[in-house]
Amino acid sequence: MGRPVRGGGTPVERLMTIGEFARASRLSAKALRRYDELGLLTPARVDAYSGYRYYAGAQVERARLVAWLRRIGMPLAEVRDVCVLHGTDPGAAARTVRAYWARVEAETAARRDLAASLADRLGGPTDMTTTMTTTYARPYGLLSAALSERGRVRETNQDRVHAGPRLLAVADGYGAAGDRAASAALAEIEGVRAPDRVGDLLNALEDAVRRADTAVGAAAPGSGTTLTAGVWTGDRFALAHVGDGRAYLLRDGELTRLTRDHTVVQERVEAGELDSAEAAAHPDRALLLRALDGAGSGPVADLGLYEGRPGDRWLLCTDGLSAVVPEAEIRGVLAAGSGPADTVRALVDLALVDAEGRGGPDNVSCVVADVVPDRA
Repeated sequence: MGRPVRGGGTPVERLMTIGEFARASRLSAKALRRYDELGLLTPARVDAYSGYRYYAGAQVERARLVAWLRRIGMPLAEVRDVCVLHGTDPGAAARTVRAYWARVEAETAARRDLAASLADRLGGPTDMTTTMTTTYARPYGLLSAALSERGRVRETNQDRVHAGPRLLAVADGYGAAGDRAASAALAEIEGVRAPDRVGDLLNALEDAVRRADTAVGAAAPGSGTTLTAGVWTGDRFALAHVGDGRAYLLRDGELTRLTRDHTVVQERVEAGELDSAEAAAHPDRALLLRALDGAGSGPVADLGLYEGRPGDRWLLCTDGLSAVVPEAEIRGVLAAGSGPADTVRALVDLALVDAEGRGGPDNVSCVVADVVPDRA
């Protein structure tokens, strides 16, 4: 039997029921209804009376792509971005997937080292793999530089930065005494020393963040600060993060973001309620869910541990840079080959004055550090 045709002779495509489409796409009917609500997979037709969903055969490829991306654990907001890019710029879609997986591998490596450290602490025989992941057999150095400027709009600079051979940190104060809050937080972090064990280092960093929160409450009541700070051990970078500052790793030309913004807007992005473009322009993008303010039981810092290799470049920055300059432009400056001092100058200049007239709406601060052979 031939396909039904309209009066003009054009074949009418047979739509698939939600059950048929679920089997073809390897997605459950429940997932399809959820993706419809999020605008990720909109049915070709919805029956006006029953509300039943029907899908076109041409939608199967997109649905399978969604299924694959979800299977590797990609958040819905990033799935949406990849799907859009897949139809317009497949190369960019592939780069987005690679960048996501680089983050997953970095997080997995951090958990691997923590597990090895815990097994070592509990005692018992250790094999060569465990020994290699819990000792600092290849010490490297850091060549770093920092720069912080008031910007074109704010009357004062409430950011604070630190760049040294062992510690990198940025803090973005807010409130009437935001500058004192940021200074108090950095003073506590500067006291962290790298213990012998990986797990002990992260514990020490977490304890320092809690002390920093208490110090902020004492030095600047009613104000607060974000904090993104890392301690270098010689071949690993232990990172603590609270707020909307950011940490990035440039390795082999690829830029990987290591931190998650603790903001209301970021939660909505991860829930699939906003896309990245909507988030960047949202009026509430600076509303924090976590900060150091001396109130309550203390903040929960995100902790991470990352292997360092010669040629790696770390960037820590406040949102005066990351909220103004697109990541592609940040990557371009970091990969340009200039030293850390020239690079921080170029990044700050990019946030202050550019062709699009962004004009430095906030304090802007950044730290850049290169992993180099230890000259000690």
